[in-house]
Amino acid sequence: MLTVSEPERRQTISLPISDMTCASCVRRVETAIGKVSGVSGASVNLATERADVTFAGVPDVGAVAQAVRKAGYGIAEATLEFPVEGMSCASCIARVEKALKAVPGVLDATANLAQERARVRFIAGTAGFSDFAAALAGIGYTAIRETEKAQAPTEEARKASELSSLKTSMIIAALLTAPLFVMEMGAHAFPPFGHFIHGTIGVEASRFVQFVLATLVLAGPGQRFFRKGVPSLLRGAPDMNALVVIGTSAAWSFSTVATFLPSLLPGGTANVYFEAAAVIVTLVLVGRYLEARAKGRTGAAIRHLAGLRAKTARVLRNDGPVDVALETVVPGDIVLVRPGEKVPVDGEVTEGSSFVDESMITGEPMPVERVAGDTVTGGTLNTTGSFSFRTTRVGADTVLSQIIRMVEDAQATKLPIQALVDRVTQWFVPAIIGVALATFAIWLAFGPSPVLAHALVNAVAVLIIACPCAMGLATPAAIITGTGRAAELGVLFRQGTALQTLGATGIVAVDKTGTLTAGRPTLTETVCADGFERDEVLALVAAAEVRSEHPIATAICEATREFGIDIPIAEKFEAVSGQGISARVSARVVEVGSSGFMAGHGLDVSIFAADAERLASEGASPLYAAIDGKLAALFAVTDPVKPTSKEAVSELKALGVEVVMITGDNRRTAEAVGRSLGIDKVIAEVLPAGKVEAVTSLSRDGRKVAFVGDGINDAPALAAADTGIAIGTGTDVAIESADVVLMSGDMRGVATGIALSRATMRNIHQNLFWAFGYNVLLIPVAAGVLYPAWGILLSPALAAGAMALSSVFVVTNALRLRRFHSAGSGALASGSPESGTSARPAAGTVGKKASAMEGSA
Repeated sequence: MLTVSEPERRQTISLPISDMTCASCVRRVETAIGKVSGVSGASVNLATERADVTFAGVPDVGAVAQAVRKAGYGIAEATLEFPVEGMSCASCIARVEKALKAVPGVLDATANLAQERARVRFIAGTAGFSDFAAALAGIGYTAIRETEKAQAPTEEARKASELSSLKTSMIIAALLTAPLFVMEMGAHAFPPFGHFIHGTIGVEASRFVQFVLATLVLAGPGQRFFRKGVPSLLRGAPDMNALVVIGTSAAWSFSTVATFLPSLLPGGTANVYFEAAAVIVTLVLVGRYLEARAKGRTGAAIRHLAGLRAKTARVLRNDGPVDVALETVVPGDIVLVRPGEKVPVDGEVTEGSSFVDESMITGEPMPVERVAGDTVTGGTLNTTGSFSFRTTRVGADTVLSQIIRMVEDAQATKLPIQALVDRVTQWFVPAIIGVALATFAIWLAFGPSPVLAHALVNAVAVLIIACPCAMGLATPAAIITGTGRAAELGVLFRQGTALQTLGATGIVAVDKTGTLTAGRPTLTETVCADGFERDEVLALVAAAEVRSEHPIATAICEATREFGIDIPIAEKFEAVSGQGISARVSARVVEVGSSGFMAGHGLDVSIFAADAERLASEGASPLYAAIDGKLAALFAVTDPVKPTSKEAVSELKALGVEVVMITGDNRRTAEAVGRSLGIDKVIAEVLPAGKVEAVTSLSRDGRKVAFVGDGINDAPALAAADTGIAIGTGTDVAIESADVVLMSGDMRGVATGIALSRATMRNIHQNLFWAFGYNVLLIPVAAGVLYPAWGILLSPALAAGAMALSSVFVVTNALRLRRFHSAGSGALASGSPESGTSARPAAGTVGKKASAMEGSA
């Protein structure tokens, strides 16, 4: 995944990193990548196992891959081979190879003139056939798709394989450890059983059996820890695996000497701890397995979104409809969709009609009708009829791909709160090794007999109970789950940092038109003068207005059609800018406009004064019509408030957030809308440039301000606010300027976003409190601080169990965010993952443009 920042021309590439097990791994990978020339920044996420690397110049992915491997971690590669048309000489080879190597993520590329093929080796997940084809097309060559024979499994397949391997190792370790544990611990817990073991097979034979079982555990299932831990120790950069290696090796080595060469040890110290070494490996494997399963569930939202994509498209070619791979569809193709099929990409219906289930975007369960001229979105489901459409956006440009990209970007971001964690974890593992050595020395100098055994056991317990994994997972696991759940509820965090800032919001400033209101005027009332009928007046006025492009004219024409009234043809149409229009319709003179326009034609509008006053107080715009020189009717045209806006304001107030409306409308209309919604503070008659000043003034008391808007003129205010929230039905400019995007036009999503942000931050604090508190409290216990007063020591086996459960606790706690519901102010007020009983679907559509009135306020 590649993004380019226009102002700085920097490129960011996301790379999959394997073999990371704890927070110290994150720090080491970031440090290693940061030393590569040309790298301006690196952010590594333990939960997603990815590194986002920002290059100041031309990306040198190969150097980054080499640095990651040198640091002791894996980076998945893939190879793709395909035919290339247009190569004719040796110089073509050089050009093709140069173009392919310039694609971000490519490690090497070779071209073969005789075979007319190219072979590309690249970092898995950073590039694909479409990127290579585009690069070659730019220099005049054509790449032909065969099948993507990537010689590396997908990231999902790799994780599934790792989970399966962990499960197998865990089961084998448990089967080997069980008899060992029973033999040794059973003898201590139940002395008659110990006497039975010693009397039947003997002490030496019993120890030899334990030696064999423990060795098999360490050499078999435990081999994974040694494979990673030993190299990290040799590099002087120990990780979690190194702690397990040191602890288990110490217990196993001491026990082996006590079994085969007891004379080398001081008298009374030749005890064996084979069961501790085996139990440590088994319990750590159990913890790793449970952690891997839980981590897999944190990305369920992304996998669900990605699963909505169709695999193929039925495209109309010269010889008829042909099923083709989705990647080969290009803008302008005509795609056929049959009943029950997914819409493969975004487009505009050209022929046919159907009802399409758009709940994946809108959250609305009822399918909506789509006819010629309507837009359809890739990933939605066609239900009844069949239709064809012309593709407008494919690949990464589709609405669904944009949603997935937003969620992935947010999940890869490090929150400001993570900075403290990074500083601590940088030194955590080396510090633990130091504490373990100090523990060994103190017990060896001052401990009771047998001092060597006590020193060894407590030092091993310190090594094993430390859990940097929990600290490393505390923040990213919550971010992944929280942003994924937000996407399911129709709230997209474009900037991961907004997940932290949005929860601190004290004031929500809201644009009126298109945000609180529908963004398009609607005819809400018609008051006719004596001697005139509504249908007759509407027919004549609509005939005159049908030639006008003004939004109010559109509202009158739409209302006339909805009433089933035929609109006649108008003649001699004339418009006076900002005043009104006149036309001849069916031999009658029709004039429509403001009170000033009527006065200019000698007409007195005072007979409608009471109604005009009432309608104005309700926020409506009065419009007058005259027929054949006589005042005929008063029309009330209103930009109607969205049905959910009042509830949204109530939910925000329940969260303790002040709501302020900012609009360019006249004060009277704005205050009328504010009163109807329960908004106490209204800032009206504000020019677009003034919205930034209004947002700035609201933040002067120190409270964080979020601005919600949808129009082009809202973009500066969205950028100026602490958190910019764009309505997904608004313009692309507004969405690009925002930190958070509501997939629908439903303002209740703001309250949902704030509540979920608070719940996620609360979850992160819980995780960090547990991760740090666990280590701060239990490491001293493992070292033996409770022994002098109460004679309490922590066995290495119990320490391993506690360590395993620590990581599982953090990830499981983060997964509680998947149960977050937005079901009204009661649920939102608490902001907890458990609050609420049912999720409310989002309403609206991503990517649609606002109406003609967008940005007017």
